[in-house]
Amino acid sequence: MSEPSAGQFRDGAHWLAVRVYYEDTDFTGVVYHANYLRYMERGRLDFLRLAWVNHQGLQTQDATAFAIAHMDIAFKKPARVDDALIVRTAFSAPTGVRLIARQCVMRDGEILAQAVVTAVCVGRDGKPRKPPRSMVELLTPWFALR
Repeated sequence: MSEPSAGQFRDGAHWLAVRVYYEDTDFTGVVYHANYLRYMERGRLDFLRLAWVNHQGLQTQDATAFAIAHMDIAFKKPARVDDALIVRTAFSAPTGVRLIARQCVMRDGEILAQAVVTAVCVGRDGKPRKPPRSMVELLTPWFALR
């Protein structure tokens, strides 16, 4: 059996295909707003995975995790059951403890939702800390493409 797709890098960003399932919708038949956050979370995590940033390694070797500090999201148009969506994710270079992602969820090239997400690196004690150098080095080529 093959591995699930972690998406691909294209045009200086990460692109992840997701399918809308019935369970993703509300009683009106459109994607429930919180599920866009789930799609975007998958986009951020698969971006890191494809860039060889290992979450388990960050936690065990670098004692680092991420916490979402702020999210600014705009919902433009609804998605529906069976829609094939693309989650596009691009990261800016870290500033201090912050890592900012610009994301959008699209259908056939049309933006349905877009967000600016601020993640903060934190240590095991929950206190903010700068991202590990090893992670920044792995992500630097993608920062440069923006």
